[in-house]
Amino acid sequence: MNYNKIRKFCRKFRIAIGLGLIGVGIYTGIVWFYLGIIPLIAGLADFCPICMITKKCDLPEAK
Repeated sequence: MNYNKIRKFCRKFRIAIGLGLIGVGIYTGIVWFYLGIIPLIAGLADFCPICMITKKCDLPEAK
C-alpha cells in the first residue's frame, strides 16, 4: 500500500473540508461552522490526529 498517496489525498481533503465549512459558516452566519478551522490547520500543517490514532495514514518506518 502506498502510504504517501494516502497522506497527499488526506491533506487535500482536510483543506477542502475546512474551507468548505468556513464558507458555509460565512454564508449562513452559523458560528459552529467556523470549527472548519481545525481541519484547515491540520491540512496546512500536514498533521492529522485521526491518522495518529488509527495509524492508517502514517508513512512506514525506515528499517
